[in-house]
Amino acid sequence: MGYCLTAFNIDKESIIGYIMDVFDVLIRKKVLKEVKRMPVHVQEKLAVLVDDLMEKGPIQSKWPNFSKIGKDKYHCHLARKWVACWYYEENSLVIEVYYAGSRENAPY
Repeated sequence: MGYCLTAFNIDKESIIGYIMDVFDVLIRKKVLKEVKRMPVHVQEKLAVLVDDLMEKGPIQSKWPNFSKIGKDKYHCHLARKWVACWYYEENSLVIEVYYAGSRENAPY
């Protein structure tokens, strides 16, 4: 037996948005300052990565050079010289982007 969304006064867009955005992604202020220094095309890739993190979670194996870099820490390349790093504690719905910037200064 199925349920009708209108019986619960829920519109279809709300429920679809809820299902798609499973994880909350927090971005540190320091990261936001660094993003302003990145080329626009890298900023756009970071935005896509954040969307992927929200929708699919911390494991982003389709991103270039994705790897686990420590307990609950991951990274991937946004471009040849640019990386993003994030933290995810198991059984949580929060992912924290703690670094986005040049590979040279990456904290790993």
